[in-house]
Amino acid sequence: MKKISAAFDGLKFSKATLDYAIDLVTQSQAMLTGVFLEDFLYHSFNLYDMIGSQGISSTKLKHLVEKDKATRQQAVESFKQSCEHAGIDYTIHQDDRFAIDDLLKESIYSDLVLIGAQETLSHFPAEKPTPFVKELLAGTPCPVMVLPRTYHAIERVVILYDGHPSSVFAIKMFNYLMPFLRKLPTEIVFVSEDTSLKKLPDDQLIKEFIRCHYPDAAYTLLAGEPEQTLATYLKKLSPNVMVVMGAYNRGAVSRMFKTSMADKLISAVEDVPVFIAHHQ
Repeated sequence: MKKISAAFDGLKFSKATLDYAIDLVTQSQAMLTGVFLEDFLYHSFNLYDMIGSQGISSTKLKHLVEKDKATRQQAVESFKQSCEHAGIDYTIHQDDRFAIDDLLKESIYSDLVLIGAQETLSHFPAEKPTPFVKELLAGTPCPVMVLPRTYHAIERVVILYDGHPSSVFAIKMFNYLMPFLRKLPTEIVFVSEDTSLKKLPDDQLIKEFIRCHYPDAAYTLLAGEPEQTLATYLKKLSPNVMVVMGAYNRGAVSRMFKTSMADKLISAVEDVPVFIAHHQ
């Protein structure tokens, strides 16, 4: 049995993350951990909400804190009821210290972490991937699925390959965690600035490897500057596609998957889940 952890902000509960989590856990017969993140500095209210006629009101503050507590608990109950209705094995962790530290620790003991691309764990909106998600991706020891705001059933897989160990490792981890997706149409995408290139790097080896796991996979070779070419290609994907990507912010990161590129690719796929795995 595998362990999948789904991260939630109880003040802005993501129904899409819950739907993806239940779908993946049901198909893989895994255990789901709902990680409800809090931070003692993070509330739904601001300083102005606490001010009364004579300055900061302890009564108002108490009311606002209790309201946040009730909202978070309602999110936990919604998660619990959905898991019980789906008949899956689940646990609930309510972490209330520093959200990013708590989630990184959870990831050490997880096979996969799910998180919405829009999660900030703060008052302030941010472009995706948000600073919170970037910090998770840079520090987690396990694969992460960055999820869109709306759930769509996964019907096709696009795997980004660049000839480096990091991208092959991502394929291995994806195959290990989600073997039930092997039956879906699968596409291997490679980009080269060399317009004369007609083969993949290590062409025979990668095709032998892919054939063992995805025997009917199609191959797409694109010519152009990798960052812009991939972003343009991925923007055309339908919402029912999952993208598989290699290393993120590591010492031996390939040119194709350097941090800035990974950020832009995640940003490019508005409605598509992105699976990212590190090659340590």
